[in-house]
Amino acid sequence: MSLVAGSYERFIWGFKLKTLKHSTETLTLSPIFTFPSHLSPIKSVAVSGSVAVSGGSDDTIKIYDLSTSSEIGSLNDPTSTVTSLCLYTPQTLTSFPRNLFSAYDDGNISLYDADPFVHLKTIKVHKKGVNDMCVHPSGKLALTVGRDSCLGMVNLVRGRRSFFCRLGKEGLLVEYDTSGEKFFMGMDDKVSVHEAENAKLIAEMESKKKIICIAPGTNGLLYTGGEDRNLTAWDTVSGKVAFCIEDAHSARLKGIVVLSKIDGSSDDEPFLVASASSDGIIRVWDVRMATKDKPTPLAEVNTKSRLTCLAGSSIKSMKKRYGGSSNSSKDRDEAAEG
Repeated sequence: MSLVAGSYERFIWGFKLKTLKHSTETLTLSPIFTFPSHLSPIKSVAVSGSVAVSGGSDDTIKIYDLSTSSEIGSLNDPTSTVTSLCLYTPQTLTSFPRNLFSAYDDGNISLYDADPFVHLKTIKVHKKGVNDMCVHPSGKLALTVGRDSCLGMVNLVRGRRSFFCRLGKEGLLVEYDTSGEKFFMGMDDKVSVHEAENAKLIAEMESKKKIICIAPGTNGLLYTGGEDRNLTAWDTVSGKVAFCIEDAHSARLKGIVVLSKIDGSSDDEPFLVASASSDGIIRVWDVRMATKDKPTPLAEVNTKSRLTCLAGSSIKSMKKRYGGSSNSSKDRDEAAEG
């Protein structure tokens, strides 16, 4: 399993979660790579299989091959600061994503074919910047929230905006659950749960301080982190806290990843959750120990930088060759089919 983090200091950090020799219970985060990959702070990272991407305020997307620990190219098509990145991999594939989707600070999103990385289309969704974006598990729809206090839905098959509505407040976070039947939307210190089909409000969770990052788990759980420095798991049915790791970091949380093995076997329940903070530390937790007074992280690493984002994925060695990077801005008539 791999973790990739971006930092304010322009660095991208890659780690692999390993079990120490002669021990089946002790884990370590081993460095894969460190690059000063961007010219300005990194805003978003995404990982799928052996592929990782990062986007920054230098209007550039960088591509990495985790199996060779190397940067393999860049995309210069972004029209503004890259605020959100999503890699879509169908369930039939495991090592290589089919599409890359990126969102920008000027309200646009872009669609890419990931084999090779070729720009397909750029779509205007919001009048102001996109704060966050998520892709449905089917790969056919995407949700966006923007600084114009609106929620947008994009048909990724047709390559056009299909739904748009004004919210009461500016949405900062949006994420589908693992089934795609619900989605979560974060606004300051609140996260609301909605039915994916009609956006009907199901439940609402309220934190004491601003929520900065969310990650869906299994069995109706949603993990949140933010300015309260806690790693909190919510029961999205009741809207109540299921458990909480208090003071998980010494500063605000900037990213959460629920880790699981790639084969999805029955003994692979995602009890490992990683968190990253602006204190520069990445920690991996066994959330089954959250009921203890002071749970100890299973593994941690200090990057000594101001982390801004975190992504993770199970990893397999890649046998297929990359098609190389693409700087083309040529649009195709149709967007990538999910």
